Amino acid sequence: MRRRSHPGPLDTRTHRLGGFRRTEEAATDTTTMQGRQEAFGAHSPEDVARYYAEGHWQDRVLADVVRDRARLHPDRLFLTDETSRITYRDLHDRALRVAAGLQDLGVDRGDRVAVQLPNWAEFAVLAVALSRLGAVIVPIMPIFRAEEVRYIVGHSGAVALVGPETFNRFSHAEMYREVREAVPTLRATVLVRSADPDALTDEVPFERLQLGDDDAAEIDERLGSAAGADDPCLIVYTSGTTARPKGCFHTFNTLHASAIAMIRRMGIDERDVFFNPSPVCHSTGFVTGMLMPLLVGGGTHFMDRWEPGEGLRRIAEHGCTATFTSTTFLTTLMQAYRPDEHDMGSMRYWVCAGAPIPGSVVQAARSLFPSCSVLSLYGRSENMTTTMCGPDDEPERSATSDGRALPGASVRVVDQDGDEVPPGESGDIAYRGPSHMLGYYEDPAETAALYTPDGYSRSGDLGVMDEDGFVRVSGRIKDIIIRGGINVSSREVEDLLVQHPAVRDVAVVSMPDPRLGERSCAYVVPVPDRTPTLQELTDFLRSKEIAVQKLPERLELIEALPMTAVGKVRKNVLRDDIAAKLRAEAAG
Repeated sequence: MRRRSHPGPLDTRTHRLGGFRRTEEAATDTTTMQGRQEAFGAHSPEDVARYYAEGHWQDRVLADVVRDRARLHPDRLFLTDETSRITYRDLHDRALRVAAGLQDLGVDRGDRVAVQLPNWAEFAVLAVALSRLGAVIVPIMPIFRAEEVRYIVGHSGAVALVGPETFNRFSHAEMYREVREAVPTLRATVLVRSADPDALTDEVPFERLQLGDDDAAEIDERLGSAAGADDPCLIVYTSGTTARPKGCFHTFNTLHASAIAMIRRMGIDERDVFFNPSPVCHSTGFVTGMLMPLLVGGGTHFMDRWEPGEGLRRIAEHGCTATFTSTTFLTTLMQAYRPDEHDMGSMRYWVCAGAPIPGSVVQAARSLFPSCSVLSLYGRSENMTTTMCGPDDEPERSATSDGRALPGASVRVVDQDGDEVPPGESGDIAYRGPSHMLGYYEDPAETAALYTPDGYSRSGDLGVMDEDGFVRVSGRIKDIIIRGGINVSSREVEDLLVQHPAVRDVAVVSMPDPRLGERSCAYVVPVPDRTPTLQELTDFLRSKEIAVQKLPERLELIEALPMTAVGKVRKNVLRDDIAAKLRAEAAG
């Protein structure tokens, strides 16, 4: 495969990709070094040299990894989903054909291509194809609808949009027509798994991209050189609770750093088969469900709709050994598990990410699945993995913390000025290391606001670090309830309430109060046929000996918590809801 070689840790080159400046000249003067600083975001030249020396960064892109795997073991099964089985050779050859098809549509190096797909095998083929072209993939969660898709496609300046014709009884094709009319940069729409590809007129069927009689070597030669490992390759939009998501701009090396660090901490190798029900169109599924098994030559199984009983069946059928999901996947699977029907014996690791995992869930899962290590992980789209518990850590660490920094990275808890606070004190969890993005796409002001004076990236997540470097996330900084000048951690109260036998799920949020400023309200999803009262829950909390100021002062029973696409509770929705109810009650 012909492509531009990386210049090495002390030389740089210059071009424009998505608004990030590169330098062509060797790094011999202050001006050039400053340009390099811009090229790599907050990664200093010294950082970059260290990342390469320690193996966090390297000189391959995703397409190179697949090419090498296809040469080493072409017939090894890499990916299965509900309908597909793809070997490494299949993945390599199909990706080259799709790359050529996309090139024929006008997709070129540096172009952004939005991909909105469920966990289907075609996603992996597209990701590798775009890597081979040197294009930038912009994954979009399948549950997003016209407003969100229109914003992401427009903000990223995507030239093509790839998605299903229909999924979960929703017509994506119809939505894409609306998006295409609203976004002038969008030149082509590609539909995957169309019911009648020949009937399409305004869209391109995915199957057509793979047509042609040329062999892989001829296609590879025609495609020309690809981008390098330090060129932008991914814009993943945050799924948080802000009005507008921000686009986290990553290189393949920043993704590689996160994946390889988790591989090393967990001892993952080619014998592992990942179970991936987490959306591959977001950070967790992309890095853990696809990239990690690729890097070791292992396998992966994609599940496009979560149903816990079916998940248990597929884990046994495919011999899955590891998975990374939000806590909800694990708790619902535990509820569905029947030891006389289901076999979880192959599963070595269940890593809970996306939202903090209550200690009670860790303990219950370990009792139910003694051969499976339940580990906690805290990450964000800006740097993928921030902290993680590993199998070599004491088992109770996953029940009492969200892990420690991975090799090559540094994590601090800082105050509002960016200064590190002592162990045991609460503050903003900040990261510095090789998996951090270049910046927010086309948003230099938000990018600059991230960093402390010494280059640590603030998360906006509140946490406490102990003497050994283990961090416990207590929620978003803005989620802290300030009751009469006393800070109440919603996470602390939630971790206790979820242990109550009548509570299936819970979120504690602030509600405005004219005297104390804020009080706390507990939104509870009760277990079936149970109706807990506020008195019952506060009595339970008192038995846990927490301060009376931390007790919820209102209870709202709901059927389900509002969630983001990756399993985080949308507490802004709950805060707005309780504020509206209080206003209505006051009005009479």
